[in-house]
Amino acid sequence: MAPAALFDVDGTLLDTNYLHTLAWAEALAQYGHSPAMARIHAAIGMGGDQLLDRVLGDHRDRSQDEEISAAQQALYGRFWPRLRAFDGAGDLLRAVAARGWRVVLASSASDRDLAVMRRALGADDVITAVTGADDVEASKPAPDLVRAALDKAGADPGEAVFVGDTLWDIQAAAHAGVPCIAVLSGGWSERDLRAAGAVEVHEDAADLLAHLAESALGHAHTPVGRGTATSP
Repeated sequence: MAPAALFDVDGTLLDTNYLHTLAWAEALAQYGHSPAMARIHAAIGMGGDQLLDRVLGDHRDRSQDEEISAAQQALYGRFWPRLRAFDGAGDLLRAVAARGWRVVLASSASDRDLAVMRRALGADDVITAVTGADDVEASKPAPDLVRAALDKAGADPGEAVFVGDTLWDIQAAAHAGVPCIAVLSGGWSERDLRAAGAVEVHEDAADLLAHLAESALGHAHTPVGRGTATSP
């Protein structure tokens, strides 16, 4: 079996992190909470339950959590017509597939969100499998999402690379024993991503595509290890 390239979607392939931040801010405001937008953004990539713990504290009144999360989903739906893939995202997936990798979208999004995201990405011709909300019990930084993506691909951790944009992606991949390539397009700093353990850091999908030959995704037959080349 070919090795697996596991791709986070929000902030990695699609320019959505700040849209999620805005939707969470508006949903929280409806229930009397007004955390700084930067605090919300730093939690994007976690599941809703963990995001609320991080933003509001784990000693809060949880009785409205489901309502806040439902409000966020409804508010985020307003942005569906404006969702766009980062430049080069679809081409990156095709180039990775052409090098012999099985391409898996690793997301915990709902089926409705996934349909919209895949349409915006426009790369179904090379996507081997996709994970969704029903595949995950615990959200990032727990490893469930990465393990679900490995299961979908039929790959072991040593046969895979994860590509993400947040600290939570890197931690989830590490907990699953999978190295993580990071991109800066989600709004995290290179210093934070490297400190978390990213094996490479690239500006965005287009930059990873431009440096694909030197990256951990450059050769599907080569065992993935740490210390691989990084883009300037």
